[in-house]
Amino acid sequence: MAKRKRNPVTAKKGLSANAWTTIAVLVVAVLVIGGVLLFQHKDSPAVGEGTVAADVLRHPDSHTVTEAKNGKVTVVEFIDYQCPVCEAYYQNVTGKLANDYSGRITLVTRNFPLPMHPLAVPAARAAEAAALQGKYREMYDKLYGDYRTWALQPDGQNVSSDEKRAQDRFDAYAKELGLDLDRFHRDQASPAVQQRIDQGKADGQQAGVTGTPTLFVNGTQFRPTGNTYPMISQELRTLLDKDLDL
Repeated sequence: MAKRKRNPVTAKKGLSANAWTTIAVLVVAVLVIGGVLLFQHKDSPAVGEGTVAADVLRHPDSHTVTEAKNGKVTVVEFIDYQCPVCEAYYQNVTGKLANDYSGRITLVTRNFPLPMHPLAVPAARAAEAAALQGKYREMYDKLYGDYRTWALQPDGQNVSSDEKRAQDRFDAYAKELGLDLDRFHRDQASPAVQQRIDQGKADGQQAGVTGTPTLFVNGTQFRPTGNTYPMISQELRTLLDKDLDL
């Protein structure tokens, strides 16, 4: 079979100037993107690569949803009561976790109200005021369990800014829980309650929290890779089981 003759013109020219320019641009883009990803990886440690001091994450008077008998595993969650993702976590991850791991882990909640949620602070005040009458867990469950009636607009799509409507719901919860309503109102408005909310925000910022919910397991931030709540829940449970030696 005869050999195919090479075109002497293309053989001498090689790649065009435009082709070399395109290759150079692609190489630079790959290097830049790779550098960004490397930088993000260094700034965002995975579970187990660093811890936050225990006295930053939890104070002696911090509220607990469930308390471990042996103190082996502590989960600290920074929450915003009006945050839709926090509510979804409560329904699909942490709420079920508190029940399934009751007595085996300590679940601590800290206030971290975000500026874009106008009712986050009033809701936190309601939770803190209920805590002063020994009903923190019960109010926590009310706020997330009945979330749509106070946190969202009537259309159910957007967060509400109607503080009167929300306060009416908070009062209804307080009555259902048997709280002294006058004291509840005084405590809601008290500097001491506001100070606890501010302290949670300050501690969260010191711990590197920028959004909610943010969870720490024994001082290390939990950074799930799953993109569904069942996947996230399973990741967290696997981590807890490992720490519990199950």
